[in-house]
Amino acid sequence: MSRLIALNKPFGVLSQFSREGVHPTLADYVDVPNVYPAGRLDRDSEGLLLLTDDGKLQERIADPKFKKTKTYWVQVEREPDEAALQQLREGIALKDGVTRPAQVALIDAPDLWPRNPPVRFRKNIPTAWLALTISEGKNRQVRRMTAAIGYPTLRLVRVSVGKWKLDGLAPGQWRDVDVST
Repeated sequence: MSRLIALNKPFGVLSQFSREGVHPTLADYVDVPNVYPAGRLDRDSEGLLLLTDDGKLQERIADPKFKKTKTYWVQVEREPDEAALQQLREGIALKDGVTRPAQVALIDAPDLWPRNPPVRFRKNIPTAWLALTISEGKNRQVRRMTAAIGYPTLRLVRVSVGKWKLDGLAPGQWRDVDVST
């Protein structure tokens, strides 16, 4: 029987078990043998990371051909106008191709745990929060998309992958979840 784990990956943690330099890894949080990440979450991103011991399940979750949606709460510099949000909805031209259209909306600041270190605060530059859903996973895609429309990402928290949700896990906490896709 396959095992699937939902982890709230903290900021600064590498999405791998092997030690590389001074950064913490998944091994510092998950002491379960033979599980591996189904997809990536960059060191400077937080939130839901799925781990499994089943290679076929890992592929169904991570491979863009299966079009599993991923939803992020994204704190950006300044408040994007409707034209900028529409660009995200239509797809953004990046160096490695045009992104698939995203679902995006401005949201109120979510009730999240404090980040360590905190996001830089500049009193003359307001920030805004977006709920952004994509169905692919180019390298650093969300950060590159918001930068391309002129609103750099300050904080990025993945809250769902397909049907699996973060659902109240604190940073570094994990739980087993239902495997059925």
